[in-house]
Amino acid sequence: MTELLIELLPGGMFLALIFGMFSGVPVAIMLMGISLIFSLAAIGLGEMRLVHVTLLPSRIFTGTIENAVLVAAPMFIFMGILLEKTRLAEDLLVTLQRLLRVVPGGLALAVILMGTILAAATGIIGASVVMLTMMAVPTMVEKGYDKGLAAGTVASAGTLGILIPPSVMLVFMGDLLSVSLGRLFVAALVPGLLLSLMYILYIAIRSFFQPSVAPKLPQETVVSSNGNLFREALISVLAPLCLIVAVLGSILAGIATPTEASGVGVAAALLLGFARGRLQMDTLQDSMNGAVRSLGMLFFIFVGATSFAYIFRKVGGEHFIVDLAQSLPFGDWGLLIAMMLMIFVMGFFFDWIEITLIMLPIFAPIIKIMDLGGHVPPAEMIYWFAILVTVNLQTSFLTPPFGFALFYLKGAANDLLSMRDIYSGVIPFVLLQLFTLGAIIAYPGIAMWLPNLLLN
Repeated sequence: MTELLIELLPGGMFLALIFGMFSGVPVAIMLMGISLIFSLAAIGLGEMRLVHVTLLPSRIFTGTIENAVLVAAPMFIFMGILLEKTRLAEDLLVTLQRLLRVVPGGLALAVILMGTILAAATGIIGASVVMLTMMAVPTMVEKGYDKGLAAGTVASAGTLGILIPPSVMLVFMGDLLSVSLGRLFVAALVPGLLLSLMYILYIAIRSFFQPSVAPKLPQETVVSSNGNLFREALISVLAPLCLIVAVLGSILAGIATPTEASGVGVAAALLLGFARGRLQMDTLQDSMNGAVRSLGMLFFIFVGATSFAYIFRKVGGEHFIVDLAQSLPFGDWGLLIAMMLMIFVMGFFFDWIEITLIMLPIFAPIIKIMDLGGHVPPAEMIYWFAILVTVNLQTSFLTPPFGFALFYLKGAANDLLSMRDIYSGVIPFVLLQLFTLGAIIAYPGIAMWLPNLLLN
């Protein structure tokens, strides 16, 4: 009986998470509560020892608070709020609205385009999703957009930064796989832009056939009698492009690491705000206060998520996922599909940092000796596989019930969006990501064409 209860612990945690999502309890507290309950159950059944629980605070501190990547989060969040408070991001969004005012779903399309442009400037999913949520969701809800479409649009646009360079995830992968980071960046560019295009096509088609889910903006809200639209568009787009050059350029030139580049981005945002005459002392103070509050909310969720992932692994969740993947047929193609499925399923429960640190060192030697019948040249195999993993892990940010982007979205949107709205809204975008992943598997040139053209 005890052995049966132990085997049921991972499934029980998953079901508790599903019910907890709809309970109305704050997400971070709910995650910590589930972690506490199942850790006590595991201790009582002999599956865990008390020492494992006492190690959790150390894991939270070293894995979250001291994480070198997350050190950049306060600066990127500060940069995003500066873009909001100085109205630079608002200028971009309003200009895109005006340019797309005659297009069905123009506001949603503007959010996707804005997310694509800013992806290279922020690179931190939490900061991107929070910033887009604060700027776009209230307007979309006010203008009568379907709440599910609004949630899916913002969450998917905010996660583009994990694929479009300079992606922090790619930096991790380049180090773990011992490959050229520059080549990895170039290989990720076309898949990232392709995924953005898929989002745009989906929104445009759905808005055309279902106008009620994404109504056109009233003419008076998007047309201004002052100024030239072309000049306005040029100025509005130039600001984020300067940020992209400052952040991405400093990394590619070897001047700064991604963490240091976040400081470069803040400096550029400050200069741009000052140049537009919008950087007053109260604006700066509000930006700092907002950054601290957003950071506190995000790290509170990080603590809960880390606790859940740690206890889930301790009660056998990792072995459960591996055993499930091992039941699939093998052969090189079967093994590749099994690895992709394993990463996809793990994305339901674990953060991308944990997945990459655990799985990539195991998978890398296998990938290097794989033979897919000439489908991918051996020299390109590891880069192609890294892009597959990146697209797969981007899917994990939107995968209910534990996608991190969903928590960021809910935390920033408060009562404007329910978890039901968020879950129903992201499903079409998850399917688009899976379609893109399948396309890159079937046609490796999507990822490898550009690096072969520019770097060979």
